[in-house]
Amino acid sequence: MRILLVEDDRDLGPRIARALRDERCAVDLVADGIDAAHLGATERYDAAVLDLGLPGMDGGAVLRGWRDAGLTLPVLVLTARDGWSDKVAGFKAGADDYLVKPFRVEELLMRLRALVRRAAGHARPLLRAGPLSFDAPTGAFELDGLPLKLTALEWRVLSQLMLRKGAVIERLELLERVYEGDADTDSNSLEVIVGRLRKKIGAALIETVRGRGYRLVDA
Repeated sequence: MRILLVEDDRDLGPRIARALRDERCAVDLVADGIDAAHLGATERYDAAVLDLGLPGMDGGAVLRGWRDAGLTLPVLVLTARDGWSDKVAGFKAGADDYLVKPFRVEELLMRLRALVRRAAGHARPLLRAGPLSFDAPTGAFELDGLPLKLTALEWRVLSQLMLRKGAVIERLELLERVYEGDADTDSNSLEVIVGRLRKKIGAALIETVRGRGYRLVDA
């Protein structure tokens, strides 16, 4: 699954992101309502986890904007606002589910999976690049129709490349998404992962764009 996570708590946001990535989800974490509104409207996600109390633009306004634009993206509202009127307002704005803080991450994961299953009728087909296919809701890769075995780090790199097939992803952005901003990461580690991926899926599928980063192409 590719998840848009909108949470401005500096401790909670990264913690949720790590838990989702451990479940082989591709996660974009943002902490501002304006950025969330833009990403939700311009990128493809399987679901969104949306806080309500956000800087820049309230989460309720973000959600109403998505729904007014016709977006069917499943949205789980995650908030400390636990009043009945708050819940009613959230659902009226277009929420598909509502989870109150504090919460267990395991429950969040179960609810997200349920939302994605219910939205299966709106799911896009498999993403493909040459012999490679990716089922975003399940996170499964296949090569020539057979399951592709990947390490967690390989999966993170390849899923990012597949979800933005044809676009150049800068090295720094990939490193931040794969290692969650770890400043001590060896700058050569990304090249090692890409090298392993090329051996597994074919060197022609991952193009190095000199001085910038990498791009997944149809070979």
